[in-house]
Amino acid sequence: MANQKVEKMKNEPKRGKKMKAALATVDRNKFYALEEALTIIQAAAKNRKFDETVEVAINTNLDVTQADQTLRGMVSLPNGTGATLRVAVFAKDEKAKEAKAAGADIVGADDLLEIINSGKIDFDRCIATPDMMGLVGRLGKVLGPRGLMPNPKLGTVTMDVAKAVKEAKGGAVEFRAEKAGVVHAGIGKASFKTEALAENIRAFYDAILRAKPQGAKSGYIKKITLTSTMGPGVKIALESLTTAATGKKAA
Repeated sequence: MANQKVEKMKNEPKRGKKMKAALATVDRNKFYALEEALTIIQAAAKNRKFDETVEVAINTNLDVTQADQTLRGMVSLPNGTGATLRVAVFAKDEKAKEAKAAGADIVGADDLLEIINSGKIDFDRCIATPDMMGLVGRLGKVLGPRGLMPNPKLGTVTMDVAKAVKEAKGGAVEFRAEKAGVVHAGIGKASFKTEALAENIRAFYDAILRAKPQGAKSGYIKKITLTSTMGPGVKIALESLTTAATGKKAA
């Protein structure tokens, strides 16, 4: 028994005083109402030297190896994410001008292709007009693994490049279910007002419900956990996420 205890202590991650204090405020067996959970997370983040990102992890029962259970989409958060995204746009002529006017950081065609092929990927979101996809397709092996490949389902292959750029700059968040069926996303900063974070989380949750794949089984949403960059994980009571906009609860 003594050896087992020693081994367990060795395997446990080392935590600083701040993390231990934060963990002490959370009951691991409790599911908290959304606003209460946010209050705990924000209180724990107050003493950090930087503005932590508040993150949500949604566990679904999806088997993403099945074609009818894949989950991917984009949602514009009402209060933005607090992060500054660099946006690249593949476009020519008037559409290139529209992209630049909308605030795109990098705009080009063949020249942008050469920059990316050289290994310089200095952007967080990539948008393209449909006529550019033949060119962009050559970058599939480079952009694909990084989740940067433009996709019409995500609104990043579009003729309305100005709208796409503004949405990306304004807080549009891409989501997708990973192998274990978990969806992760940053939904704001710890310095946001609690009400603003709650609105963002509910908007994100609603988007996940609306994007429910046809092959999803009952009990689609298994668990939702909130945390901050260096804070404790707090489990959320699903009924506290119901919104007047959809009237929906976990499916």
